[in-house]
Amino acid sequence: MIPAEVFLTFILMLSIFLGFELINKVPATLHTPLMSGANAISGITVVGAIALAGTGESDLAQWLGFFAVALASINVVGGYLVTDRMLAMFKKKEG
Repeated sequence: MIPAEVFLTFILMLSIFLGFELINKVPATLHTPLMSGANAISGITVVGAIALAGTGESDLAQWLGFFAVALASINVVGGYLVTDRMLAMFKKKEG
């Protein structure tokens, strides 16, 4: 039987490798739509974090939920700012 730590480490290394390979293969024209999709996923993370923070189970759960809401919100806002800036690069210049 494989210990859980070895199995989870293997999954982590595999996901890092696959993520790196996938991102390197994405053309520049698809980066903006994929960024918007990732922001939507982070929005789902915010909802889950709010649910965790609101359970009132323990102080630890509330603090972890608070930090999860804060970090996911920063990720969503930053992602949309980057996406907006990238879309501005494709607009035609006036004049």
